[in-house]
Amino acid sequence: MSHEILSVLEYMEKEKGISRSDMIEAISSAIASAAQKGVGVGQDIRVEITPKTGSLKAWTVLQVVDSVGDDDLEIHVEKARQVNADVQVGETIEKEIDPAYLGRIAAQTARQAIMQRIRQFEKDRIYDDYKDTVGDIVTGIVRRRERGDLVVDLGKAEAILPPRERVPGEDYAPGESIRCLLLKIEQTNRGPDIILSRSNLNFVRRLFELEVTEIADGTVSIEAMAREPGYRTKIAVNSNDPKVDPVGACVGARGARVKTIVRELGGEKIDIIRYYQDPLQLLEEALKPAVPKNINVNEGDRRIHFEVAEDDLSIAIGRRGFNAKLTSRLLGWKLDIGKEEKEAVGFDEKVAKAVQGLNAISGLDPEVASRLVAIGFAGPEVFEGVEADDLIDAGFTPEEAADVISKVAAFFQQQG
Repeated sequence: MSHEILSVLEYMEKEKGISRSDMIEAISSAIASAAQKGVGVGQDIRVEITPKTGSLKAWTVLQVVDSVGDDDLEIHVEKARQVNADVQVGETIEKEIDPAYLGRIAAQTARQAIMQRIRQFEKDRIYDDYKDTVGDIVTGIVRRRERGDLVVDLGKAEAILPPRERVPGEDYAPGESIRCLLLKIEQTNRGPDIILSRSNLNFVRRLFELEVTEIADGTVSIEAMAREPGYRTKIAVNSNDPKVDPVGACVGARGARVKTIVRELGGEKIDIIRYYQDPLQLLEEALKPAVPKNINVNEGDRRIHFEVAEDDLSIAIGRRGFNAKLTSRLLGWKLDIGKEEKEAVGFDEKVAKAVQGLNAISGLDPEVASRLVAIGFAGPEVFEGVEADDLIDAGFTPEEAADVISKVAAFFQQQG
């Protein structure tokens, strides 16, 4: 058994990183427990293993008595004094026993107990190795699927990427490399489960921190984020240095930095905007190119109602409402978006408005103005380059044409 124990000690120390002293303590305890159950029921057995050689020694603890009733549990005081001259009746003494006495059954039971302790050591080691990595990005290899989960090999341990933490549309085959956020470590009956995520908002945050040096050193800060995994992320950034443009720093030269992140996210769109503490300014920035109008703020309910032009409505809401949802999350306010209603203007009203515009020409007869509007002269500016013959061709008399041209010329002269 000494050779087997030494092999276990060396393997666990080199391959699993479990210290020899920890393993010796576990193995000694396991063998003693197995021996008590297998061959020495009721006996108190102590086991000691030499670290360098793996050699095993065992002792049984016996009660010192003056009349022996059970040789496995008791020892006569005279025999005991051959080992320890000062021992008294009622005390205990350890007597070394041959390890072979422990028997084959005890050895097999010990092996099972040893494997259980080894598995527990490995579980504890996994937790210790990765507990400080929670919230960081890790790289692994996809190994297999188990009940819908992707099992990812991180090197020292296997982790799980559950369906709820994957990005819609993404798929990975065994053998592919994958980067994920180490989301959390869950303690289960089987041991610690390392849970990964690619859909979590902080995955994008950590990618920016790794890619943008200004974020890593604190020059640029991420003030707010919102994400619909696989579709779009909105990120509002601020600069602690007036000389540094926060948006430009995140985008990078010719978009190099943000393109790297977009590739990692499988083409997910990223909107990077400047952060404003004023929610209305942030709203305008987040909705570009749509322009919010007729804004009404309800501070109590943290709700903003606004309208956008009809052409901007689809932009403001976005596909499946994602743009509106992301903007709402980014601001932390509920948004009500409406279409700007434009007052319908009929033909007669348009004519009347145009006639009113021509009335700015001093002395022009209203009836003549109406006739001019009817042939397309909707304002004084339209007369530029027009001569009397043009009006005569349109049905005006030479006198009317000359009068109109004269009054228009006087109007422009007054206008300077």
